[in-house]
Amino acid sequence: MLELLKKGMLAGLGAAVLTRDKILEATRKLVEEGKLSTDEAENLTDELIKSGEKEWEGAGAKLHSSFKKVSDNLEVIRRKEFSELLARVEILEQRLSELEKERGRAGTTETP
Repeated sequence: MLELLKKGMLAGLGAAVLTRDKILEATRKLVEEGKLSTDEAENLTDELIKSGEKEWEGAGAKLHSSFKKVSDNLEVIRRKEFSELLARVEILEQRLSELEKERGRAGTTETP
């Protein structure tokens, strides 16, 4: 699932770069046709890019929020938590093994 999200984000980033290029191309064309002055084209380009960046940030925040909700609902254990639990289990297994050995030794020294 994480790989799918990475691919989606990269595709979105590629679309953002492509959109910026298209905006620049369109405003240059309007300047060449005399429909916009150079200053107007620059202002329009900046405005459209800033608007796109705001939309991108909003979409990223929504995606993060949605992903957090999904991961919380799945009750997924984090790697750090897993490592800590694994270490505790190993310690308990070692202590159990030592107790079993002690009982085994104590059982052989007793006389019925």
